[in-house]
Amino acid sequence: MYTLFLLTVSFLISLILMPVFIWGSYKIGFVDHPNTRKVHAKPVPYLGGVAILISFIIGVMVSRPIEAEYMPIVIGGVSIVLIGIIDDKFDMRPWQKLIGQILTTLIPISYGIVIDTITPFGIGIDFGFMSVPITIIWMLIIINAINLIDGLDGLATGISIIALATIGFMTILQGNIFIMMICVILIGSCLGFLVFNFHPAKIFLGDNGSMLLGFILSVVSLMGFKNITLISLFFPIIILAVPFLDMLSAAVRRYRQNISLVKPDRDHIHHRMRTLGYSHVESVILIYFIALLYSGASLILYLSTIPGAIIIMLLLILTTAIIVEAIGLLGNQKKPVLEFMRRLVHKIFS
Repeated sequence: MYTLFLLTVSFLISLILMPVFIWGSYKIGFVDHPNTRKVHAKPVPYLGGVAILISFIIGVMVSRPIEAEYMPIVIGGVSIVLIGIIDDKFDMRPWQKLIGQILTTLIPISYGIVIDTITPFGIGIDFGFMSVPITIIWMLIIINAINLIDGLDGLATGISIIALATIGFMTILQGNIFIMMICVILIGSCLGFLVFNFHPAKIFLGDNGSMLLGFILSVVSLMGFKNITLISLFFPIIILAVPFLDMLSAAVRRYRQNISLVKPDRDHIHHRMRTLGYSHVESVILIYFIALLYSGASLILYLSTIPGAIIIMLLLILTTAIIVEAIGLLGNQKKPVLEFMRRLVHKIFS
């Protein structure tokens, strides 16, 4: 019941704040104007991340007074939102934004939130002095993965909600109530925002919001899976498979085309869905289902034995290959896995 109370509080606060931030954004001219890369046809406010952050902080304070364990998330959240606001307003260069992101990752790291050891097959491996750079890279990947997938109304928010719900459920099984509460509070804040962000959106996350969600997801994934084994190492990757897959595909695609890795294009998973003929809402819902597929698989994997986990991992690899080829994420016409499956099905039923 207390969990439901926290969810309701953060949801209602977010719901109340959004119209205020929509009005305020228009007043101060803090709006996202349409261009050739964007799907909206008129200016839309993009201070959604600030409203989510305020709702989240109030929810945290309601749950109990801010203590040391909350501080890296709250301070880091404020930092990443400020960087996002500057980027939204003045369009920072990629290296400038990257420096800001790195400095933000140092906040949770200074509180001891690092990937220091893993235990594959029960053998402990200590990363030593590499713990900090590995943690920074991990957090940067998640922050930018959520940032890159924020291309359709409600997409990044919905995927983040699915990921938070999955992590929250797993931490309940672990008895980690703190991480579960963080997830629940942020889910409530995101749901209040999603009311105004689903198509047609009245307010956007902006870089300030997408990077905030990525930052908190990166921190809770580290805190939620602190004792990392060979299998649990893959949980956050599978839970966030959609943004990871989109970012990795973009990197491969741009490398093959010999263009800058930071140069934007219109071949992300949401763009490809639109190219295939799906509407805005249909594209978002289909990607939600893909995210739910991976989240469900991660839960089954969490509860599986080692042999079962190996089977699930193989099925996930096959599923991922099918999704990449079906959507055309790599930007080429070759579809060897789909062609092999067509031939196999034809041979079986002919």
